[in-house]
Amino acid sequence: MNKEIDLMAKNTGNDFRRGAVTARTQFQRTDGNYQKRNERTGHFMEVKQDGKPFKGVACEPDGRDSPNS
Repeated sequence: MNKEIDLMAKNTGNDFRRGAVTARTQFQRTDGNYQKRNERTGHFMEVKQDGKPFKGVACEPDGRDSPNS
């Protein structure tokens, strides 16, 4: 089995994730919604419309997945 797949963050089906999503960060926009950013390229990604943060994605100031994964 491929080790990269084994190390990937996984959804458990019980409303939580095991492990962090790598190379992604999130921040809260001025409108209150959260948006993901690709750490490697700096490109902005999805916006979550419910005002809650993405599960398993590091917030930008906390430094869990830096520098530039």
